[in-house]
Amino acid sequence: MLEALLESSGAILRGHFLLTSGRHSDTYFEKFRVLERPDVLAALCKEIAEQHADTGIDIVAGPTTGGIIIAFEVARQLGCSAIYVEAENGKKALRRGATIPAGARVLIVDDVLTTGTSVLEVVEVIREAGGVPVGVAVLIDRSASEINFGCPLTRAYKVEAQSYAPDELPPSLAAIPVTKPGTRAT
Repeated sequence: MLEALLESSGAILRGHFLLTSGRHSDTYFEKFRVLERPDVLAALCKEIAEQHADTGIDIVAGPTTGGIIIAFEVARQLGCSAIYVEAENGKKALRRGATIPAGARVLIVDDVLTTGTSVLEVVEVIREAGGVPVGVAVLIDRSASEINFGCPLTRAYKVEAQSYAPDELPPSLAAIPVTKPGTRAT
């Protein structure tokens, strides 16, 4: 069911993409096709909320941009608070007077997992603020290998996609013009 929702929303794209990580891929997940469809987003967030329903989450945290909407929806479904991690002077931070009670159990959510850079930045902010990261959950996991966040990882959907270093492109992918989607500055 989730795969059909993702395909019908135009969220899964095929071609030649330059990812935020600098790697190339034949598959791209366009998160904004999900974020603009409340029915699709709610279904994916339901998968995450159900996986964490009995884990005593106090706060759901997400990074800007897409993580804000995901954190809000997962927190709504879990019946807890949401908090957002933003960039400030080139570093991730809690802003706008946001705080985390010492020892609060925090579920960190994000849209797409490839290398884990954004999530690791959020984990650091949560720990520095006194929260306890008890889980990481992503809408779409497109990572090639396991990433150690210091807490369990769950996902709503796993995309089977290859990614390649720029100097390791297969000829079939190199023959396709590259597109650079995404929002993270490199």
